[in-house]
Amino acid sequence: MTRYRLTLEYDGGPFVGWQRQDNGLSVQLALEDAVRATVQEDCLVYGAGRTDAGVHALAQVAHVDIAKEIDPQRLMAAINFHVRPHPVSVTECSIAVGDFHARFSAVGRAYLYRIVNRRAPLAIDRGHAWLVSVPLDADAMHEAAQRLVGHHDFTTFRAAPCQAKSPVKSLDRLDVMRQGEEIQVIAEARSFLHHQVRNMVGTLRLVGEGKWSADDVTRALDARDRAVGGPTAPPDGLYLTRVVY
Repeated sequence: MTRYRLTLEYDGGPFVGWQRQDNGLSVQLALEDAVRATVQEDCLVYGAGRTDAGVHALAQVAHVDIAKEIDPQRLMAAINFHVRPHPVSVTECSIAVGDFHARFSAVGRAYLYRIVNRRAPLAIDRGHAWLVSVPLDADAMHEAAQRLVGHHDFTTFRAAPCQAKSPVKSLDRLDVMRQGEEIQVIAEARSFLHHQVRNMVGTLRLVGEGKWSADDVTRALDARDRAVGGPTAPPDGLYLTRVVY
């Protein structure tokens, strides 16, 4: 049995998320079907992060165990052929080293959230960014975001279905920056709660609009109550950009 490490990019729009589900096509299932067509084996593909429906990835990492050994470049080409026409691409493939596990070996994950801050509707970026037509103060958002960096109980930013054993996480980075009409939010941590990034972004939008202050963000965090947090940002603007091992 040979374990292969895969790096993937995908458009999350057509999928019910990374994880295999009964209500539609997942990224995981699309890949497993492509692997089966390649090697005529039923193989499970394990991902580093269970991205939600509509969430994209620029560098998701996965692994798959295959009974026969195949040249990694040939395997990558074959999976990319068989996964078509789904918007998934294997960009790197190698034989995994040691006891590598895509999920459990990861020590960090990074996400990017894209907000397009303009009145005109999206054309090119529709489905790939959150359009916010009200002017946003990115500097105020960044200042407020620093209140969330560190080791905290993030219950306020945790979705009800979250399966994590504890709401306590260490957020290593939460930066907000403007590039023209686009505002980017970069979040880095060892791991995240379900909807944590999207809930933080929705809260920071309130700050950008001038409806909340940085102190309001601190009060919401300290309340440990999802009901007092900001709204959940849509999945369209969220990208898994890096997994650290």
